[in-house]
Amino acid sequence: MKRIALLLFLVSALAGAQTRWYPGCEMGLGGKLLQTGNPYHRADTSRYAFVGAERNLVMCSAGLTLHFKTNSKFIKLQAGYGYIYGGRTTNQLSVMGFDLYIRQDGRWLWASAAVPSKGKEDQAFTLLADMDGSEHECLLYLPMYSELRSLQVGLEEGATLAIVPEASAFKLAVHGSSFTMGVSTSRPGMSYPVQLARRTGLTVLPFGMSGNCKLQPAYAQALSDAQFDALLLDTFSNPSIEQIKERLFPFIEQVQAAHPGVPLIFQRTIYREYRNFNTVKDAFEARRIEVTDSLMSIACEKYPDVYYLHPCATPKSHESSVDGTHPGDYGYTLWEQSIEKPLLKILRKYGYKR
Repeated sequence: MKRIALLLFLVSALAGAQTRWYPGCEMGLGGKLLQTGNPYHRADTSRYAFVGAERNLVMCSAGLTLHFKTNSKFIKLQAGYGYIYGGRTTNQLSVMGFDLYIRQDGRWLWASAAVPSKGKEDQAFTLLADMDGSEHECLLYLPMYSELRSLQVGLEEGATLAIVPEASAFKLAVHGSSFTMGVSTSRPGMSYPVQLARRTGLTVLPFGMSGNCKLQPAYAQALSDAQFDALLLDTFSNPSIEQIKERLFPFIEQVQAAHPGVPLIFQRTIYREYRNFNTVKDAFEARRIEVTDSLMSIACEKYPDVYYLHPCATPKSHESSVDGTHPGDYGYTLWEQSIEKPLLKILRKYGYKR
């Protein structure tokens, strides 16, 4: 009888652990700046004049999230990938993995991160298991530097599921370089824009373009078509000095024509550790910052609603760099902390209430 009872218990347990699969795009997809045919793309490649690597970049899901509540005891994922970044300085968890936070006592607490095994990228895997069965508010970050062609989220059969609306009606778009995208982070939830969103409750719409954010007209047009209440920009990290001189004012004028009265908040590029003992790179970076500072001084006087912030991702120890260019997680945390107060001060002028 004991054996029969044990067998029935095991059968019951297995039956209770069945998985129901949901399309990821129907589970509170957030961080979207523009509508796209593929819900995990960030811009439509057929609509704008993107060239070369720009096309792959806008297909990556950097900064996109799923936001939902469930009492499921586990969360599983099954992804279908297209383009996947092949760089060597970013953790694979960040490049093609998933990063989960759960709200506890009013704050976001990291819960789990996972990436499919090599050679098994199309197979289902468990992100988190053995939860207590109470309702949890979940914030799931999608891969930073990969294209998702499909995504299924597996929850316990019979578990509740509720979509959580955007955190704030005030929308902050963030356009920038690999820094804004989150290159060299350990996982997708560690770029400075998404850290800013977790800390402030702002609805943040990230639009980072690794190595290709150069004040191009195509990006100005995409931003002109988007809807947001403020625009934070990291646009001086990739372009040459000549490109900055040539493109800055036309970029401002094009975006402002579409968004009159909306603040454009530019950021100076951060200090790069590769300058430390290389005199040529040091001179170039110093000159680029000098020119940028001069032009932004003019821009802030010439155009209404234009601002200039000086972020810092460098601690006193100078021990935050991964590859001489990009900071790691700690550097991006420092970046977010350095801009949070001055940024919120600006946003309050335009109706943001924390």
